[in-house]
Amino acid sequence: MILTILILLAAVAVYLYNLPVFGGEFSGKRLVRMKQSPNYKNGTFQNLSFTPSLAEGFTMRKVLWDFLTDKTENKIPKIQLPTQKINLKEQPITDNFLVWMGHSSYYFQIDGKRFLVDPVFSGNASPIPGTTKAFAGTDIYMPEDFPEIDFLIISHDHYDHLDFKTVKSLRPKISQVICGLGVGSHFEKWGFDEDKITELDWYEDEIISQGFKITSTPARHFSGRRFKRNNTLWSSYVLETPTKKIFLGGDSGYDFHFKEIGDKFGPFDWAILENGQYNEKWRYIHTLPDEFIKVAEELNVKNVLPVHSGKFALAQHTWDEPLQKVFENSKGKNFKISTPIIGSKLNLDDDSQTFTEWWKS
Repeated sequence: MILTILILLAAVAVYLYNLPVFGGEFSGKRLVRMKQSPNYKNGTFQNLSFTPSLAEGFTMRKVLWDFLTDKTENKIPKIQLPTQKINLKEQPITDNFLVWMGHSSYYFQIDGKRFLVDPVFSGNASPIPGTTKAFAGTDIYMPEDFPEIDFLIISHDHYDHLDFKTVKSLRPKISQVICGLGVGSHFEKWGFDEDKITELDWYEDEIISQGFKITSTPARHFSGRRFKRNNTLWSSYVLETPTKKIFLGGDSGYDFHFKEIGDKFGPFDWAILENGQYNEKWRYIHTLPDEFIKVAEELNVKNVLPVHSGKFALAQHTWDEPLQKVFENSKGKNFKISTPIIGSKLNLDDDSQTFTEWWKS
């Protein structure tokens, strides 16, 4: 009887482990290329600097206890957040604009090409249905709302950036996927053709269309959709178009790579930078509010869109604290912060566009 139970449990574990939501495995020429990367050592990808999961003085046991007993006030909005929704299919391809869709998901058109970054439109940022749910009213865009997508860009394979249901639904509309080393295995598992997937190592670049070049650049973070961490590469990106230079930040703790990227590729017209889900306990893998300004200055950027907030509660701060802090800390600086309402149209050609402190309402 005991042996039978153990066999059944093992069978269930194998079944769950191989569910599509967890993504693909690494083999063949993909694995060979991963192992050849200077950022791949001892079976995993490495950050440029030593990066512990937790800051000094904290233990996983303590973090887990804090999570289970968390009583942070206003961590989730008590009312439905204000949003706007535009008809993406009716927007002229000649318009250069961006739509932030909450957390780290955003769509933008630039110089006649359509881009979508880290889309999560299934209502939750977890492989377990009904957990890590989107704030009420923030999931206003669905896969059917999108026109054809020229380029889907993925910063890393965490569930709040790469959502199986969303990507599966969008697949017929996506012409090309751009992601870090190893991440393409998930897309192949989900039915994408190999020739539609471009995997880049840090500081590798690709001419993706005439006048368009994308370069994978470092980030200080981690990856993994199963139990093993860091088996795929996490990235930021530099996108150069005929008229703009844009930094797509992904998730990253502060490190010297921001200045390195700014010196090598700057100045930037726009930078999309994470500003939420931070905590001193994991300061090495997410940017703290007082570091955000330093990041923007070292990148040498004119306009900044803060993301990684406004949709999911993944840290012990109030839902609106990231927006309020970045708004306050950026006053008087040599760059402009843009804080559009979720779903609204941000004009990438208009540096004079203004925004309200909508989170206060």
